[in-house]
Amino acid sequence: MAKLAIANRGEVAVRIILAAQELGIPTVLLHSEVDVGTRAWRMADEKVCIGPATTAESYLRIDRNIEGALAAGATMVHPGFGFLSENADFAQACIDAGLIFIGPKPETIRALGDKISAKQLIEKANVPTVPGYAGSDQSLETLVAHAQRIGFPVIVKAAAGGGGRGMKVIRSKAEAPELIASAQREGKAAFGSEIVFLEKYLDHAKHIEFQVFGDFTGRCVHLFERECTVQRRHQKIVEESLSPSLTPELRAQMAAAAVGLAEKAGYQGAGTVEFLVQDGEFYFLEMNTRLQVEHPVTEMVLGVDLVKAQILTAMKAFRIWKQSELTPRGHSIECRLYAEDSYNRGLPSTGELLGMHWPEGPGRRYEVGFEAGDEVTAYYDPMIAKVIVWDEDRPRAIRKMLRTLDDCVVFGVKTNIPYLKAILTHKDFLDGSMTTQFISQYFPEGLEAQEPTEEMAAFAAGALKSVSSVGAVSSAAGVSPWTQGWRFV
Repeated sequence: MAKLAIANRGEVAVRIILAAQELGIPTVLLHSEVDVGTRAWRMADEKVCIGPATTAESYLRIDRNIEGALAAGATMVHPGFGFLSENADFAQACIDAGLIFIGPKPETIRALGDKISAKQLIEKANVPTVPGYAGSDQSLETLVAHAQRIGFPVIVKAAAGGGGRGMKVIRSKAEAPELIASAQREGKAAFGSEIVFLEKYLDHAKHIEFQVFGDFTGRCVHLFERECTVQRRHQKIVEESLSPSLTPELRAQMAAAAVGLAEKAGYQGAGTVEFLVQDGEFYFLEMNTRLQVEHPVTEMVLGVDLVKAQILTAMKAFRIWKQSELTPRGHSIECRLYAEDSYNRGLPSTGELLGMHWPEGPGRRYEVGFEAGDEVTAYYDPMIAKVIVWDEDRPRAIRKMLRTLDDCVVFGVKTNIPYLKAILTHKDFLDGSMTTQFISQYFPEGLEAQEPTEEMAAFAAGALKSVSSVGAVSSAAGVSPWTQGWRFV
């Protein structure tokens, strides 16, 4: 009998639980102390606490995750994304313990998950890479010298990294030593490795990634691309599929390169090959050997379920799609909804979620890690949910996303909904011409605070008066202020 342990938290844990439920597979959540009572905790069939809130003592502990899975009688482990999802030692430890690791083989993760070896592998496949340095000499002196040789600006990246951590843009020789050392420290803290590499920083590029999938026989297909250009501090904010930036010819070339790399590595399961595109040329960036945060937009335009495909592939029970069967339709956009202050440089906002409403409608989807009464803490990423829409073309998808964000309600913390709407209505986003410099060029400090209009001030005063007048009754009899007249002012 199959039983699936989930070595993760938040919305991705919820996503995996839902997929397992549809397959009739019981689940075990491996969680930290602070994640007791969360939505994923409530949904899982069984729970095993693996340590305190700090990731180094819980979610990044290979031994505790393995022990927790075995204690619950799990047969499989899904790592989600982040944490140990691209850790070859974790994949091997699962196998050594008799568990099925849902993901590529450990040797594949070592070859592709490590950014340096991946670059070397794809260079053998004659796919262009960004000029840089990926040598074994990791001394500050050598790295600074190579940064100067490449020519500033240069980006330093943690070789085992992802999600924007361990990445720094170096613009001069003077700041190189401190930024390199900082990237090494971040890489060590987040991924257990301080190895870094250098690349020429492309200053008007687009970030395009191709979803690939391989079955247990080594046969691979691509599921087209996602545009992930809108990023803040190397962290994606808005993603879409298909990309508005590619010609059919360039799309075909990049897809062939992505599948060629996956097949060369004998890839199994879901993975993503990332490229930078500038001036009509594409360059290999990295390969993520895991499920991506933004996988829903691919699912929406292709009508597939990548998480169920991952689980079934690991169980050797999945017939991979034929490439000819994968025909995209329409356009999908995903926005990452964070608990943060859009008017104060995006600083995280913590506290209890007093209420949430996710508006229903055709082509709307939500992946949510919280429910009303849950708390957004300072321990982990402040993403509350992913809001995904689909429509028949890109302009309609943008309009649908704007309306959907207008109708989303989150009480208790501040959110980045105003920030997302500003991005979606900017001319560069509307015409698809945005680059990876989009955020730093137009929204470097988030949004400027605005003084309330007279109408807004009057509305707020009326709402406060109405709520105050029923406050005693509400607290005594449980009467919701939503039923009071101020809601309809």
